[in-house]
Amino acid sequence: MSPIISPFQLKNLPSENLIILDARVGKDIHQTYLNKHIKGARFIDLDKDLAEIGEDAAFGGRHPLPDVEKFAETLANLGISEDSHIVIYDDKNGANAAARAWWMLKSFGFEKVQVLDGGFQAAEKEGLEFSSGKETFEKTELIKKDNWLLPTSMLETIENELINNSSTVIDVRDAYRYNGESEPIDLIAGHIPGAINIPFSENLDENGNFLSPEILKEKYSKLLQGKPQNLIIHCGSGVTACHTILALDYAGLEIPNLYVGSWSEWSRREGKEVAKEI
Repeated sequence: MSPIISPFQLKNLPSENLIILDARVGKDIHQTYLNKHIKGARFIDLDKDLAEIGEDAAFGGRHPLPDVEKFAETLANLGISEDSHIVIYDDKNGANAAARAWWMLKSFGFEKVQVLDGGFQAAEKEGLEFSSGKETFEKTELIKKDNWLLPTSMLETIENELINNSSTVIDVRDAYRYNGESEPIDLIAGHIPGAINIPFSENLDENGNFLSPEILKEKYSKLLQGKPQNLIIHCGSGVTACHTILALDYAGLEIPNLYVGSWSEWSRREGKEVAKEI
């Protein structure tokens, strides 16, 4: 199953076992959801459901993964079962939290999970039915898992991989953040020494939709030619990094490692070198 689904395809999906998740983020976002969402969509919260935010971002970053057992409870509360077909959207074409939710669901073992191409805005243009207020649904039984299934990398691993030149570390943040020109969220501008910059926005066309699998495959094959094939993807806090992981999977390439702590962890950890391009 393709990890990307168009609004037209969603509009024509059978409703049996279909669960739509609204993963938009922002100020008063739950109220925004209540005001208007795709009919039947259930709200999933980045900070509460897709992360376990700790006291010190120097250890885990701004959006560490929750325990797999806690995520299982979230899924049960959302009425998700093992045979569910899950479609996720946000209003930044996956870059807010839809791709992060996709990664976590895939890493939990779900196969039928997709991100809506174009997100909320594309759904409006396609004429999907919207509603407001709370959605009612039944909770499901807990699905037991022992650990996340997709590969992740720790800060110490990245240091060793870069020293040994055995991995390609990709920073998907905007170039101005990577270059060290300014930093709107974290404490320090710059990047991990040795990391290369391929902004996640380059996964999209001029209309904000994902490039075709063929174009994405050709693009990344060229960009990564001659570099170590083991890929580690990161961003600011392990959220938008999932956008590039999604794009690589869509292109038919192997799912790479996610560095969950990302720049928010590295830049706060005492003694870690910071590189700049200015």
